[in-house]
Amino acid sequence: MKPAAKQPDKVLPEGWCLVPLSELLEFRNGANADKRAYGRGIPFINVLDVLTHSHIRADQIVGRVALPRSAIESFGVRRGDLVFNRTSETQGEVGLAAVYDDDLAVVFGGFVIRGRPKTAALDARYSGYGLRAPAVRAQVIARGQGAIRANVGQADLRQVLAPLPPLVEQRAIGEALRDVDALVHTLSQLIAKKRDLKQAAMQRLLSGRSRLPGFRGAWSAARLGDLGPFSKGRGIRRDEVRAEGYPCVRYGEIYTHHTDHVRQFFSFVSADIAMGSRRLRPGDLLFAGSGETAEEIGKCVAVLDDVEAYAGGDIVILSPRGHDSRFLGYLMNHRSIALQKANFGQGDAVVHISASNLARIHLRLPDVIEQRAIAQVLWDMDTEILAIEERLEKTRALKQGMMQALLTGRVRLAQPAAV
Repeated sequence: MKPAAKQPDKVLPEGWCLVPLSELLEFRNGANADKRAYGRGIPFINVLDVLTHSHIRADQIVGRVALPRSAIESFGVRRGDLVFNRTSETQGEVGLAAVYDDDLAVVFGGFVIRGRPKTAALDARYSGYGLRAPAVRAQVIARGQGAIRANVGQADLRQVLAPLPPLVEQRAIGEALRDVDALVHTLSQLIAKKRDLKQAAMQRLLSGRSRLPGFRGAWSAARLGDLGPFSKGRGIRRDEVRAEGYPCVRYGEIYTHHTDHVRQFFSFVSADIAMGSRRLRPGDLLFAGSGETAEEIGKCVAVLDDVEAYAGGDIVILSPRGHDSRFLGYLMNHRSIALQKANFGQGDAVVHISASNLARIHLRLPDVIEQRAIAQVLWDMDTEILAIEERLEKTRALKQGMMQALLTGRVRLAQPAAV
């Protein structure tokens, strides 16, 4: 027996009403095509598009499918249509709603349900936010079924009750949230542009193809093993990690939490565990000793701060002498070095790289003064990117707060008309 859906709070803001989706939308399941039809033809909205976007534009749709004209007409999506994902790997994501916010002809796939508005009572822009509100999501999630994958159908969605503000308030809410979304999009694009500029600068400066003003001397050839001694981290098990204590770096975090340098720590261990681990020193370079692919093997981060911290197992540590570790943190992930690490990687399912193989990597190095100058340029670019990323996170948090306030009526942008 299907569990009863949780109903939204019956105490609604003044002027709001509770409307079943069956009165607002006409539902239809999406198109199924032969597997040979995919990869060409008309754009089609699939589950990932719905999961990723609350408001879908045509240029965000990656999938293509070749369909006859009759099918395109039957399964077309118009501006203002809602789409819901029928299936999801998690209960919390099943039946998410998104609105199509474009005019280019597109269709929707078989794991998606289209909801075409039956009345003018639902503002299109608002719907992409309002049908993701907690009061709506709780009902949809409660109706999801399936042990391995969660599923919902048209009958489930028809019974969902949507708290609906007056149309003028819907439009005001939609406009306010759209403005915040526009800022999120602008900041995201700016971050992508700044990252591209940094990558271009790294390719030029770390290879010596471009020189900073005032530097002309030839770069010297070396092997990585010439820079200093290697050592190894010592095992820190997952169940030994704490929320506080002595900071540590585990090899998996080199891939997931750090880029070029250790700027903060995400794991901590007790004093007893720290005593059995390898203490890090300022300037140490940490290489991930194993990974899933040869292309990522040996990713490196540099430890810059003088703090008592420790290295977990499967980390190869190089302690360079007479060189700038901030510069080396960038250089060790340069394409010319990554290709050599990939060639030295060993294994199939899991790829490993040893200190002896890392020591064989060929380098071209400027003198330490130029190393510091190059590192400063790249560091300043990183600092700018991090500042924009911080602003982006604050803007996303602002949006979440606005949605909580506006989609529950706790904050009103348009007051109900006096009787």
